[in-house]
Amino acid sequence: MGTVKQVAKVPYHLAIIMDGNGRWARSRGLARLAGHRAGTENIRRILEGCVEYGIKVLTVYAFSTENWGRPDEEVRGIMRILEHTLDRELPELHKNGVQLRHIGRLEGIPEELRQRVREAIELTRYNDRIILNVAFNYGGRTEILDAVRRIIERGVDPGRLDEDLFSQYLYTPGLPDPDLIIRTAGELRISNFLIWQGAYAEYYATPTYWPDFDKEELYRALLEYSRRERRFGLVKA
Repeated sequence: MGTVKQVAKVPYHLAIIMDGNGRWARSRGLARLAGHRAGTENIRRILEGCVEYGIKVLTVYAFSTENWGRPDEEVRGIMRILEHTLDRELPELHKNGVQLRHIGRLEGIPEELRQRVREAIELTRYNDRIILNVAFNYGGRTEILDAVRRIIERGVDPGRLDEDLFSQYLYTPGLPDPDLIIRTAGELRISNFLIWQGAYAEYYATPTYWPDFDKEELYRALLEYSRRERRFGLVKA
């Protein structure tokens, strides 16, 4: 680890829309799956950077509910990449105090991968250095619909329902909302990501493709965040 560049303030919860893997691969004359492999490997580097800066929660958008519409070969390849990454990285993540969580639906994911995800969550559940939320088979609208279904199933009194209670039925119960959401690869949209939780998050977009988003890029994003004044709809007295 090198010397960490100082910033005035850092987010407690950072979320990243990891975009541009396919374009990164295409610009190098590689298959799209090579981009997905490079993007998956980059999570480790950015996770290390987050630990160095004292960020406590990192949420990464890995695979959306809409991504099932991609070519079958690409989808199967992404599933294999995640499975191999879990096998390779899990011991080191556990050793370094990373608590792994999954946000999204496990239904629809191949059973063997589903079991590996459950085992990773169970193994790391008491780690407290940093929480890594992996949004896989995730969609913000689906999350809100799932929350409403659970509220109805459990017979919650509508009179008791407020924002805090509703949040406990989302995929992120007990976690603070993201302070900063970064999107790589130059797109300017939220793509169905953390619709509820990101209501008052600061947003930062960079043209850099995700596999090239390194610790220096992370520093630039955190520096920009530290300069902003968060008002949550209020104004200074």
